[in-house]
Amino acid sequence: MARSPRLDTPLGRGSATRGAAPSRDRFGRFTEWVARAMGTPAFLLLLTLFCAAWIAWNTLMPKHLRFDDAALGFTALTLMLSLQASYAAPLILLAQNRQDDRDRVQIEQDRQRAERNLADTEYLAREIVALRLALDERTAQTVTRDVLRQELKSLLADLEHSDGARPADRDPADSAARRDDDERRR
Repeated sequence: MARSPRLDTPLGRGSATRGAAPSRDRFGRFTEWVARAMGTPAFLLLLTLFCAAWIAWNTLMPKHLRFDDAALGFTALTLMLSLQASYAAPLILLAQNRQDDRDRVQIEQDRQRAERNLADTEYLAREIVALRLALDERTAQTVTRDVLRQELKSLLADLEHSDGARPADRDPADSAARRDDDERRR
């Protein structure tokens, strides 16, 4: 009895409408598996043992049990190995193409990451420069304030010494007149 589709499952997504969709990438994964398997010492050892057993069987066994004649150069073995090679080469090339695609994506991601790192580094460098400038400016302002304070103190001392009185005790009109005289002298 067929199940009716559930109301909370969109059409075309549930198992009631169709079977599980095979992975589009299954063949690609298969090619990579073949390429990985053929590049191992175990594969070479098994292939060597298979060929040795084939040759031993067809040379050492009685004639009625042999299936590939040594006099003809083991034609069946040669055909099998040629068939295996003719399928192995394209499968390995497909696996390499997939690896190239993955490498391209990885290189692009690395490039983007490097660009972000460069932008972050440049930002941090600008911030460090701004902090250094602010620190230099702050240091220069402190020195300027100290020098200014010292100058003001020395001027105040000169004024007190020349007048013999404190500036607070003087008449404001007299101070304005002195300033005007000082400006004219300059």
